Amino acid sequence: MDGIRVNRVALYPSHDKSALRRILNYVSFGLAAALLGPLVVRRPDAVYVYNLVTLGPAAHVFRLKWQCPVIYDIQDLWPDSVADSGMMNTPLPLAILNRWALSAYRSATRVVTLSPGMKAELERRGVREDRISLICNWCDEDGMHIAKPDRSLIGGLGLEGRFVVMFAGTMGLMQGLDAILDAAERIGQLEPRIRFVFVGGGVDRDRLRVTASARGLYNVMFLERQPPEAMGRTLAIADAMLVHLKDTPLFRMTIPSKIQAYMAAGKPILCAVRGDAAALVRAAGAGISAEPENPASIAQAVLQLFALSDAERKSIGARGREYYTRMMSIDVGAQHFHELFLACQR
Repeated sequence: MDGIRVNRVALYPSHDKSALRRILNYVSFGLAAALLGPLVVRRPDAVYVYNLVTLGPAAHVFRLKWQCPVIYDIQDLWPDSVADSGMMNTPLPLAILNRWALSAYRSATRVVTLSPGMKAELERRGVREDRISLICNWCDEDGMHIAKPDRSLIGGLGLEGRFVVMFAGTMGLMQGLDAILDAAERIGQLEPRIRFVFVGGGVDRDRLRVTASARGLYNVMFLERQPPEAMGRTLAIADAMLVHLKDTPLFRMTIPSKIQAYMAAGKPILCAVRGDAAALVRAAGAGISAEPENPASIAQAVLQLFALSDAERKSIGARGREYYTRMMSIDVGAQHFHELFLACQR
C-alpha cells in the first residue's frame, strides 16, 4: 500500500451492537497479531500500537523478540470507552479490562494521546508524565478541498435558500443524536429556513432516520455515507458543521476527529461537547459551543449562527482553517511522530 508492505491477519468481522461479537472482533485480531505477527513482520525499529489495548500481547511479543520500543497511540481510554458505549457494564469484566489497559499503558516505552485532559488522566492512573506525548489528530486533507457550493446538488436536495447545519460522520450510540432531533423540532417551530443534514453511517443511523420520519421532522434529512473524494463537495453545501457527543466524563477529555475535518474545511463549528473539544474550538475561534444533550442550548446556538452574516461565518471558518494548518495538520503531526520515534531509539 503506497509502497509499504502491509501484513493482514484473520479476525472475526463485526461492528454492530452485539457485545459478544464486538469482543470477538477485538480479541481475534489481537490474538492473530500476537501469534502470526512475529512470523510475517520484518524486524522493526519500533512498534506503533494504534489505540487497542487488545494488541498488548502482540506488542509484548514483538518487544521480547526484537528488543524494540513500543509506542501506544491512545485515542479512547479503556475501559471507560467500552463502558460508556454500553457494550459492557458488568463490574468483573470491566475490572479485568481496566487492569489489562493499565498494564499496557504503564509498560509502553512512550504513550501518545490527543488531548490535555486525557494526558492528565493517564498521569493520574500511574503513567509517568515524561513518557506521555500530546499529538493532535489530523484529518484526511486530500478530501477537504472545497470549491464553491454545487448549485445542482443544492437544488437536487431541495436546499436552495436554506441554512444547512450538517453532521458528517458516524451515527453511533455515543453520539447521542436524539438531542439533535429534539433541537430540530424546536427550531422547526421558529425558523423554517434551517435544515439539519446528517451524512454518514453507523449503528444508530437507521433508527434515527425512522424516528425523524415518525415525528414529522420536515427539517431533517439523511444522506448516505460519501466516499472520501466526494466529501469536499458535500461539506461545501453546509453553512455550519455540528459535533455532538453524550455528556460523560470520558468525552470531556476527547476531541472528536470530525472537529479537525470541519476546521480544515473552513466551516464554522457548533460544538456540543464539553471539555477539551470545546476549549479547542474556542482557542481557534472556529465556532460556538452548546451544552451536549441539551436541545434548548443546541437550538439557541444554531439560531445564533443563523443570525450571523455570510461574511462573519466565513471569517469564523477561516480562523479554524488557519489554526488547523498551523497546529494540527498532517505535516505538523507527522513531524511530532518522527521526532518521537527517533527519541525512542536513543
